[in-house]
Amino acid sequence: MSSDAGTWIETRSGVEELASRLRSVETYSLDTEFHRERTYFPQLALIQINLADQIFIVDPTAVDLDVIAALFENDALVVLHAAQQDLDVLQLTCGSRLNAIFDTQIAAGFIGYSTPSLSALVQNEMGFALPKGDRLTDWLRRPLTDDQKSYAAADVRHLPFLHQSITRQLEDCGRVSWAEDAFRELLERPSSLVDPSQAWLRVKDVKTLKSRARGVAQSVAQWREERAQRQNIPVRHVLSDLALLGVAQRAPHTLEELAQCRGVDGRYTKGSIAREILDAVERGRDLDVAHPKNDAEEFDRDLRPAATLISAWISEVAARERIETAILGTRADIIDFLRGTPGARLRTGWRSDLVGRDLTDLVAGSAGIAFDGAGGLRLLRG
Repeated sequence: MSSDAGTWIETRSGVEELASRLRSVETYSLDTEFHRERTYFPQLALIQINLADQIFIVDPTAVDLDVIAALFENDALVVLHAAQQDLDVLQLTCGSRLNAIFDTQIAAGFIGYSTPSLSALVQNEMGFALPKGDRLTDWLRRPLTDDQKSYAAADVRHLPFLHQSITRQLEDCGRVSWAEDAFRELLERPSSLVDPSQAWLRVKDVKTLKSRARGVAQSVAQWREERAQRQNIPVRHVLSDLALLGVAQRAPHTLEELAQCRGVDGRYTKGSIAREILDAVERGRDLDVAHPKNDAEEFDRDLRPAATLISAWISEVAARERIETAILGTRADIIDFLRGTPGARLRTGWRSDLVGRDLTDLVAGSAGIAFDGAGGLRLLRG
């Protein structure tokens, strides 16, 4: 079916034909829809592709994922908006990694936008508003209505124009290579899949645990994460955070003690799951685990004033140059710079060209910051 809602593809042959076409083009636009409310891993619900202004909506629930993966076995430049989650979903569901991307949200950050939504970009760059859709749509439902398909198609319909428009503006201000560096950084980020051995650090209030309880928390959280992955269910369906903390604090030896832990109900005090929890407690009982301090906590107090100055100057330069502040430099980037971390982003590439000397002089004490009398800051060199 082809319409304003695009061409719906739900057969192996249809996906293979589209994959073949994608291998012969230089660029196409992409978006995905997914859910993960009831599963550990995301459930890929739709793949929307705009190829030469022809929109295809692929139903990944109807075709094997190895066939879906073939869609991305090409060297084309893929245009997306806010690509991080799409990249994660493709990697986690079908093991696919894109070779080259253009993220319209990131790129817009180099021409004066601040983390714009797709609708904001369309409004500002094209002069009209996208139709509002139901953000709570169940994309796994079948059949989808024509309105739902049209809403999904709209997510890729205007990406080719935005790609061209933003690229022209990047060319005008000489920032194409800057944006390309940011795209590469995004592609090189690891997926969001949690390392089970580090899962305990994501538990709310885990910092409140005493040292003897931290090893148990680490071990039980690892067991919970691995069981959730095996069964493909949310971790909260294996064991709640409250129960995990209760088990960690009490470190039970027996079923009777386990039943007395806060947050533990009858589901966890019988059968194999009870034995698995007690085994995890036993493995963690003698672990010497320290909760890692975050960067702000362990950051050398002597460097904090320098970090404050650097942060203020990065914000000033970002505003002056019409660059999203977080793209120019984050808190983590500032800490890496001050620590002399090899490959620190503020010491390399376009960021170094833009602010590197200023930051070096600020830290060395050969420059300072003053108000410029017009609501901004200026750098003073001795």
